Amino acid sequence: MSKYTTGEIARLCEVSVRTIQYYDTRGILIPSELTEGGRRIYTDEDLKKMKAICFLRELGLPINSIKELLAEEHPEAVISLILDEQEKTLRAEITERQERYHKLEALRNSLKKVERFSVESIGDIAHIMVNRKKLFKLRRRTLVIGAVMDIAEASMLALWIAKGYWLPFAAVMCVIVAIAAMVVLTYYRQTAYICPECHTVFRPPLKQFILSKHTPSTRKLTCTICRHTGFCVETYREENES
Repeated sequence: MSKYTTGEIARLCEVSVRTIQYYDTRGILIPSELTEGGRRIYTDEDLKKMKAICFLRELGLPINSIKELLAEEHPEAVISLILDEQEKTLRAEITERQERYHKLEALRNSLKKVERFSVESIGDIAHIMVNRKKLFKLRRRTLVIGAVMDIAEASMLALWIAKGYWLPFAAVMCVIVAIAAMVVLTYYRQTAYICPECHTVFRPPLKQFILSKHTPSTRKLTCTICRHTGFCVETYREENES
């Protein structure tokens, strides 16, 4: 069986000699032998125990908890549970860091599109990023409803042409018009726009919203705050926004 001095076991575990001595005074790692001169002597079992202590310290366990853990009859079972919890924690941290990375990349890409960089520009981008999932769901739901209405309209039109039954087509068109009006109104109520001039989030009048030119992510509007007219960026409207 190999035997180690304090300095040797400290070197093997990549800690300081003072750390080994401290663990001895705390009763966590008591040397197996003491020479006549008072030198601490450690065995292979002590070395394994010290490596386990270092590992548990890296996991963030306090000294007192490690001491109590090593005093258990079956510490390996408790350590297994600790490892499971640590794995969950690390996975959560990895997910959080990945989300931060994606936000960083999105911010970097968005800033490339901003002609005049400012603190307000970052605020606008942050607002869009926070609400982009909600806006995406709203747009997707609107597109799905629109696709269903197109299919219904085309089917009834084909029936009219093929069989001469115009009444089903007229009835379906009435329903489609009513649904379309509801969809537009819902979309209007759940969206807002960011003015590129004063960086205010606002909701335009319904008439202006319906008649304005627009792209998939912007709409040409007049800001209700600063009266600037131009393409404003669409975002999801929070309940506390006007």
